[in-house]
Amino acid sequence: MIVVGSDHGGFELKEAVLELLRQRKLECADFGTEGPASVDYPDFAAKVAGAVSNGEADLGILICGTGIGMSIMANKFTGVRAALVHDEFTAQMAREHNNANVLAMGGRILSPQQGRKLVEIWLDTDFAGGRHQKRLDKISAIASQQS
Repeated sequence: MIVVGSDHGGFELKEAVLELLRQRKLECADFGTEGPASVDYPDFAAKVAGAVSNGEADLGILICGTGIGMSIMANKFTGVRAALVHDEFTAQMAREHNNANVLAMGGRILSPQQGRKLVEIWLDTDFAGGRHQKRLDKISAIASQQS
């Protein structure tokens, strides 16, 4: 299950991403927003990140104007590794090295076509494991000490 959420700045790209996921016949859910009217990004980031954190969803995709606010909010949730991507290389590395389970993008930075391409790369890239897993384990250990 992939859950997708956006604020008004990411609404157009969110719709394009959902269309891609449905074309690929992937199970997905739209967590809002429902239109271009101004809304607060933390509300939608919390819905998506919460679903990933509690196991309701395997992956999440968040889109706001820049992707920055969404990624900051999502990374407050236990077990979420949200990565802000803006090109093909960062989309690949988000998965390959960081095993990101939430992808964040900027709807005012990327065209719908660019955003769809980044989602495809992220979905189609495997986590490399090895030395990268060791680093993710360190992140988890440090995060648990901060709680």
